[in-house]
Amino acid sequence: MKKILVIHGPNLDLLGKRETDIYGRETLAGINEEIGESAKRNNFTCEFMQSNHEGDIVDKIGKTDASGILINPAAYTHTSVAIRDALSAKGIPTVEVHISNIYAREGFRHKSLIAPVALGQISGFGKRSYLLGIDALMNFLGE
Repeated sequence: MKKILVIHGPNLDLLGKRETDIYGRETLAGINEEIGESAKRNNFTCEFMQSNHEGDIVDKIGKTDASGILINPAAYTHTSVAIRDALSAKGIPTVEVHISNIYAREGFRHKSLIAPVALGQISGFGKRSYLLGIDALMNFLGE
């Protein structure tokens, strides 16, 4: 059974409490549960991590034995060359997701350092961004 590493970046542990007008009321635990159920239905397993620390994310990417990565880098999307380089060096299929439409927000959010090393990016669909992302990644890995 293939494994997917699901990475949630900084402040995503606050989902359901933080800026609910932007990020909704869904909790991280609820999102993880739905991702896990989708994976299980398709004969995949998931390993989940959330970190507010860039180095922890870089370390996890480097050490993973997963077949693919689903990542919401959150604020690190726009700032982390280290995460971008870790994904590039690891060389496994990666899908970038965002709850909000980063292109409809502040200008500094319009540039993703992660997108150039990802298979694709899904943003703006709330928690469904994760579900669309995991589906796309599983389809890619199943081909």
